[in-house]
Amino acid sequence: MVAIIVHGGAGTIRKEERIPKVIEGVREAVLAGWRELKRGSALDAVEEAVKALEDNPLFNAGTGSVLTLDGKVEMDAAIMRGKTLEAGAVAGIWGVKNPISVARKVMEKTDHVLLIGEGAVKFARLLGFEEYDPRTEERLKQWEELRKKLVEKGETRHWKKLNELIKEYPEVLRSTVGAVAFDGEEVVAGTSTGGVFLKMFGRVGDTPIIGGGTYANEVAGASCTGLGEVAIKLALAKSATDFVRLGMDAGAASEAAISLATRYFGPDTMGIIMVDSRGNVGFAKNTKHMSYAFMKDGMNEPEAGV
Repeated sequence: MVAIIVHGGAGTIRKEERIPKVIEGVREAVLAGWRELKRGSALDAVEEAVKALEDNPLFNAGTGSVLTLDGKVEMDAAIMRGKTLEAGAVAGIWGVKNPISVARKVMEKTDHVLLIGEGAVKFARLLGFEEYDPRTEERLKQWEELRKKLVEKGETRHWKKLNELIKEYPEVLRSTVGAVAFDGEEVVAGTSTGGVFLKMFGRVGDTPIIGGGTYANEVAGASCTGLGEVAIKLALAKSATDFVRLGMDAGAASEAAISLATRYFGPDTMGIIMVDSRGNVGFAKNTKHMSYAFMKDGMNEPEAGV
């Protein structure tokens, strides 16, 4: 039983007219991954699905990533193989089109797990990844509006003020994309993000933290979305796979992980997708929306929604 699931981020989509476009975006991404999965590789499937989401400016990853407080893009990504526990990640990388592909190269070409900032950029250039500006006009306009609001509130105690701003503009939480797949042999998980709008320069969320926002082992894989600090503090992706090890399937484990996040940090914080080694898929959220799509054996078309 092979299966793949993707997400396009948890949060609130304020403009109803965007919802069909977002659903179509995750649907196209899961189909891109499914084509690779049918060739036999969960690793290729996850990379291709995440790349499709990174290339779609509707989502906060790759092209269309949100901007930092000083108007730059700092992206994070990670990928992990469940059979071998091999993992690769980048944090605070800029000037590349597909951070998930750089993360895979970290896993395959180095003895390390995580490269950050300038080092990650140098590594990408060394391997031939071309210079690319992922900023879009829409994101620049949003940045100008939100930064003005933040300045009006006062820039001292920045994170507290930003949390207040997120409550006022919940769509800025619509962050992170990810995919998890099982090819009959192993589970692979991958996640990519531009982070949170107006984040402090150098801030790293849960996406590239193995066990925080991304994790896979021999029983399951998980990709998280939402407020990264929550996933890090709970080691949420790893915790979700632990629920599977204790006997839950991917669906029940996803619900248990989000219940854990809600218990400690309240609603409107997290979403998660999972696949287990029996080919079950799971997804859960405590936000208004989380776009998702999945396919598994026996399905002719993806199931997708928010």
